[in-house]
Amino acid sequence: MGVSSTAPLLLRAARGEQVDRPPVWMMRQAGRYMKAYRDLREKYPSFRDRSEIPEVAIEVSLQPWKAFQPDGVILFSDIVTPLPGLGIDMDIAEGKGPIIHSPIRSQQQVDQLHPLDPEASLPFIKTVLQSLRQEVGNQSTVLGFVGAPWTLAAYAVEGKGSKTYSIIKNMAFSDPTILHQLLTKFADSIATYVRYQIDCGAQVVQMFDSWAGQLSPQDYDTFALPYQKMVFEKVKQTHPDTPLILLVTGSAGLLERMATSGADILTIDWSVDMADARARLGKHVKVQGNLDPGVLFGSKQFIRDRILDTVRKAGNWGHILNLGHGVLPETPEENVAFFFETAKQLNALV
Repeated sequence: MGVSSTAPLLLRAARGEQVDRPPVWMMRQAGRYMKAYRDLREKYPSFRDRSEIPEVAIEVSLQPWKAFQPDGVILFSDIVTPLPGLGIDMDIAEGKGPIIHSPIRSQQQVDQLHPLDPEASLPFIKTVLQSLRQEVGNQSTVLGFVGAPWTLAAYAVEGKGSKTYSIIKNMAFSDPTILHQLLTKFADSIATYVRYQIDCGAQVVQMFDSWAGQLSPQDYDTFALPYQKMVFEKVKQTHPDTPLILLVTGSAGLLERMATSGADILTIDWSVDMADARARLGKHVKVQGNLDPGVLFGSKQFIRDRILDTVRKAGNWGHILNLGHGVLPETPEENVAFFFETAKQLNALV
């Protein structure tokens, strides 16, 4: 146990150790709600520049660390960042998200994809993660992140974000062979990418299957879950001690299925009460999240009450305090500051 006591709080909680208070970080904590980020965006208008020029990505990743000292500092990146390394040309449009120039619709396009070699195509990731580890030392945990196979496939096939996912569902339900090949290739490359992030310094890695909540449970079992498992199993073979987090947006109906993915920690969104989530998942499953990002528009008293509510319902083991999704761009910065202050006083409050 002595070895672990010097480990940062979030890493200890993620490993299932007893801690004095739940660690806290925020999804999209580096981003548009911060004036420092908006100022930097003036200078570097391209998202890819901000996330792929090492010194800029380092600065952005550290903006919330310097302002609020969260227990987790996450690599500033995007889930589509590795796609060019597989042979999929993309860009990230400001405020609109990823754009894939030639969406993948044919067997030939799937055949042309090559395995990811992160050392060659994503060298900036190493520079950023190593610098973050150096900067925060043992005071905070450095998080890596990747997209899950289904969500990356949804972007690659649709060509951009979608409200209906009709193109990829058409493929899934009328020609699943091509899609399963694509998902397998993505799972292989994502596993390689997670391992690379860990080797470069990530202490915990979160996988975003943002669009898997758009699937019915039976389709989740066919197109999302097996490929999440594939990634987690491959990573566990080589890096068994790195905690892995799974996020699925709109996942209230999928919680029990998510628990079979091989993830160590599940992100719970606000569509389910934390007490219900805990009851459904059982005592041994670690959880993160649950607060509606909109809560941060409320009064300080309201924010504090909601934090306490979630923390009490989550109990005193295996909980990382977070929002159920990313902090919204219009959120007042002082409310984010208050969220972190309150979270850090929790051992006194609860």
